[in-house]
Amino acid sequence: MQADELRAMQAPLKEQYQQDPATALVTLRSTGTLGEGLTCGVQTGQALVEAGLHPATGGDGLSACSGNMLLEALAACWGVTLRAVATALEISVRGGRIEVEGDLDFRGTLGVDKETPVGFRAIRLKLELDTDASEEQQALLLKLSKRYCVVYQTLVNSPPLEVIANSAAD
Repeated sequence: MQADELRAMQAPLKEQYQQDPATALVTLRSTGTLGEGLTCGVQTGQALVEAGLHPATGGDGLSACSGNMLLEALAACWGVTLRAVATALEISVRGGRIEVEGDLDFRGTLGVDKETPVGFRAIRLKLELDTDASEEQQALLLKLSKRYCVVYQTLVNSPPLEVIANSAAD
């Protein structure tokens, strides 16, 4: 895609959101369905993903790990955002690789040590770009990708999260 094509595609949306800001607020949804054993099925845009326990918590490794899925979402969002930013700025990026790593101490999630936090202790996003862009252009790509990547910004600036539980009998 070329920069002018991206601008043409996004221009009516930007105008609409400026004229009527309420239309820019979209609620995304994901639904999980409890599966057999210790699994939960999640419908993605392309397929049903069966998530289960990570082997470090007793899983058999045959089901997707939700922690990995979080890292995959970050890698995917970062890649799409970087591509869009590069296109808008007319910076040629022939290809590249995004590697996301996250450190977990499973003593927390298994309740082995009540002082050990549950969740990722650290997440690292590593980039390798195939580009002739200058260091200044690459720095700008990084800066704007950080700014506009939805998953990155959500992790950095965690929004309020609430759990609403209803039973089937309600």
